[in-house]
Amino acid sequence: MANKTNRWNSSYLTYPIVVCKLNKLKENLVALKERCHIFNVDIAGVIKGFNGIPEIAEVFSKEFYYIASSRLEHLKVLKEKNFSNPLMCIRISMPYELEELVDICDISLQSDPYVISLINKAAERAGKKHDIILMADLGDLREGFWDKNSLIDEAEKIEKEYKNLHLKGIGTNLGCYGSIKATPEKLEELVAIGEKVEERIGRKLEIISGGASSSLLTLFENKWPKRINQLRIGEGLLMGLETWDLKEDFLNDDCFILKTQVVEVEMKPSFPVGERGVDAFGNVVEYEDIGIHKRAIVAIGKLDYGNDPFSLTPLDEDIKILGASSDHTLLDVSHAKEDIKVGDIVEFKIPYSNLIYLTNTNTVRVVVE
Repeated sequence: MANKTNRWNSSYLTYPIVVCKLNKLKENLVALKERCHIFNVDIAGVIKGFNGIPEIAEVFSKEFYYIASSRLEHLKVLKEKNFSNPLMCIRISMPYELEELVDICDISLQSDPYVISLINKAAERAGKKHDIILMADLGDLREGFWDKNSLIDEAEKIEKEYKNLHLKGIGTNLGCYGSIKATPEKLEELVAIGEKVEERIGRKLEIISGGASSSLLTLFENKWPKRINQLRIGEGLLMGLETWDLKEDFLNDDCFILKTQVVEVEMKPSFPVGERGVDAFGNVVEYEDIGIHKRAIVAIGKLDYGNDPFSLTPLDEDIKILGASSDHTLLDVSHAKEDIKVGDIVEFKIPYSNLIYLTNTNTVRVVVE
């Protein structure tokens, strides 16, 4: 019997549904953890991709030491449920949320000296010591110190002046904004910064955090710098490694399946009839004229999964996605393996970008099997 998350008080037959296949997800976690341990790399398990649903996060808690998210609300739920893992916030902090940060999290990624000074004060008021990973910007142009001398100065300040902070290590982010690859050269640059920090503070750093799932390519190519001992992984664990053109095939890419219900089936033209303007989102859309065809509508749309319906993959490869509005997704089912009728269920594999939306809306229920 499926274990339902507390999304709705309704039967299993309510649609749309995202089904998490927990056994397949467990296989991914174990397989990737074992592969990373060959290189002495620990994984901080990132739960933001499924919006921190505790029933799924519990699997992460059994395999990884650190549980991480960019959202404090995800980590707060785990703390309230007495998860024993140290909790890591991977989004640099807003000044208003620092009291909550030190209450919920054991460790956080930071890049602004003023915010860091406020975290020290918040930790002092809470009677706690908070761990910090200082972020270096290596060219992706998201968070991190651009001036590496400033990073080293800040590291010394944390080490010598801030009594309620502990400098746990340094880290970087690659591939999230600027699409910069985590090449061996970039990662060696991070190691060099870390060694300069160590020389300044007179001790070894416990963590050099080499990025996220996009860094796995360099690891699997056996070009991994020995000093980098942590990755913050979410997408690769949840979705497999296809996004980065990795040829490794040891991870499941169908841990999450979207199930939708058909609400209309009609023979219709493929090209809109009448004077054309823009769609509901103000876009000028081009349409392919393939004549009259069998068209189905499923009751889910951009409001539920984000702006790109074409990133969904029908499990029946003979079904073609035509487009979507806020609430409807249109399908060409002319060549579907089954005769599609109103009330039927059409299933899709979900990429990371859609999963984040689907698990963050009250219009879609999440079921753990």
